[in-house]
Amino acid sequence: MKKIFLLFAMVSIAASVNAQSNDGAVEFLPPGPHIKFSIESHDFGDITQGDKVSYTFEFTNDGDAPLILSNVKTTCGCTAPSWPREPIMPGTSSKIDVTFNSTGKIGHTNKVITIMSNASNNPETVKIVTNILPKTSETDS
Repeated sequence: MKKIFLLFAMVSIAASVNAQSNDGAVEFLPPGPHIKFSIESHDFGDITQGDKVSYTFEFTNDGDAPLILSNVKTTCGCTAPSWPREPIMPGTSSKIDVTFNSTGKIGHTNKVITIMSNASNNPETVKIVTNILPKTSETDS
């Protein structure tokens, strides 16, 4: 019985030491690297067909071991990611740059970027959203 009580006390103490979220709730992070994005979705709003737009997703390794991104996949060739190849140390921030080419696209578009890593929350996703308007001809002016 004493062993069970001791185990319960140790778990309770460990949980109280973990990070707290903005609303004050305790957030349990397992050991190892953990990727946390400051923003998980970006809306470009209306763009014109043929426009190339870019956004930088910033993230932090809020775990306790080096984070290694092994791959960043997109839903199609119209979206190109660029990501760090070196380990991101605990407490350090980095970024993933994403460029979307709207050539040949029209209407509401939602592109998901999947981040593969050694993080405890692998895989993680972010997304870009936009509404692509048709190109207007110069004779319409």
